Amino acid sequence: MTHVVTQSCCNDASCVYACPVNCIHPTPDEPDFATAEMLYIDPRACVDCGACVTACPVGAIQPHSRLGEGQLPFLEINSDFYGTGPVGDLPILAKVAPPLEVKARPEPPRVAIVGSGPAAMYAADEVLTVPGARVDVYEKLPTPYGLARAGVAPDHQETRRVTTQFDTIAAQPGFHLHAGVEVGADLTHEELLRHHHAVIYAVGASADRRLPVAGAERAVSATGFVAWYNGHPDHAHRSFDLSHRRAVVIGNGNVALDVARVLARDPEALAATDISPAALAALRESRIEEIVVAGRRGPAHSAFTLPELVGLANARGIAVSVPEADLDVTGAGEESHTVRHKLRLLRELAARDTSGARRRITLRYLLAPERITDDGVTFARNTLEIGDGLVQAVPTGETEHIEAGLVLTSIGYRALPVPGLPFNEATATVPNTAGRVEGAAATYVAGWIKRGPTGFIGTNKSCARETVAALVEDYNEGRLNDPAASTAALQELLRSRRPDSVALIGSP
Repeated sequence: MTHVVTQSCCNDASCVYACPVNCIHPTPDEPDFATAEMLYIDPRACVDCGACVTACPVGAIQPHSRLGEGQLPFLEINSDFYGTGPVGDLPILAKVAPPLEVKARPEPPRVAIVGSGPAAMYAADEVLTVPGARVDVYEKLPTPYGLARAGVAPDHQETRRVTTQFDTIAAQPGFHLHAGVEVGADLTHEELLRHHHAVIYAVGASADRRLPVAGAERAVSATGFVAWYNGHPDHAHRSFDLSHRRAVVIGNGNVALDVARVLARDPEALAATDISPAALAALRESRIEEIVVAGRRGPAHSAFTLPELVGLANARGIAVSVPEADLDVTGAGEESHTVRHKLRLLRELAARDTSGARRRITLRYLLAPERITDDGVTFARNTLEIGDGLVQAVPTGETEHIEAGLVLTSIGYRALPVPGLPFNEATATVPNTAGRVEGAAATYVAGWIKRGPTGFIGTNKSCARETVAALVEDYNEGRLNDPAASTAALQELLRSRRPDSVALIGSP
């Protein structure tokens, strides 16, 4: 019996290290790991031991005999990743990063981490491998885990299971969570350095890329919409116009598919999730029948991942289609494994009849937003041309107006500057080398503020490991000063600044 990686794969590679026959790839030491949309099990090498099932934090791995109808495409997707050639000579186990080696000093590492999302939690886990280490995590919201809690769609319950792994990390000796504390307002960077050997900023990318078109102020940020239906305290009070029969989502990444799917799903199915009660009540009154998800380039350049497309195509009660005329694959050439399967599935969707569907999602291509109006979006029609070996979306001079009420923009996240740290406006990251912040002693970054909004939840694990390895090297070489104040002094400072809103995990 073969095991299969399915939609909720988070790419944290726990399964890779658990596998006794190294049949799960790409591994973190392989060059395509950083860009892989998911991991894949080689059916010819799998020995059905189940070690990967136990290791996976999000329940993404299933025996092939237990796959549901909507998961069956992943059997072929996993197998096809390896082609039909010989298995080849693989090492018995995947290469594992060496453990951190820490030189003895008067005080074990005491590290502050700003933020509590995946990058922060993985960084904390790495630091706590050092005997006697202490980690103080500072989170401005009353609840931890960042986008793993507030950014994952409520109907992706398997993906949300990664927070159970974070609970395990938080339960370790030496872990301390300070919720409701905003660094920069309640504590300064200098104060953190006074009480810790080092500070790691893992603040993510909390803003959106702005859409530079006329009328953009009429659109709603998909990030804000996601935060609303997930009950984020900064967005729980908001309301949205769900009275028109059509909504438009500009952009076609995973977040775009998430909001489209939530808008199209039967509210009674969402009632079984932990969606915000206020959002559920609003969705029950929604009159939206069609959600158009529009991308400016062709289908081969779809920003959503293959697992998300498979999940959407098999979602119960939702009809998904693609106009045949939009399936321009100019320049696709020798597609990658992922793109090949995306195009195959998109062609299947184009052949579907959705005329009688109560609610449907239409994936559109070659549409560049030109103007957002009170009654919808005017798009410039594009065509694909090859120039200098590159495929480019070129305006045809034609336009198409799509009537809609709600218009959502989902064209990517963007990090905000961190007070007191350098910031690259072009990349929206803090300049760093392997996590060390340039020009700032004892200061490090991990996650999206370090590398930009790329990768998946589990990608932050290897990212955090690199940062903490740099921190430990600096600690060993004496480049990190011992804290000038005690942990008791830190607790007293926090109580004086935020007496009512500081919640703690871990003793003082």
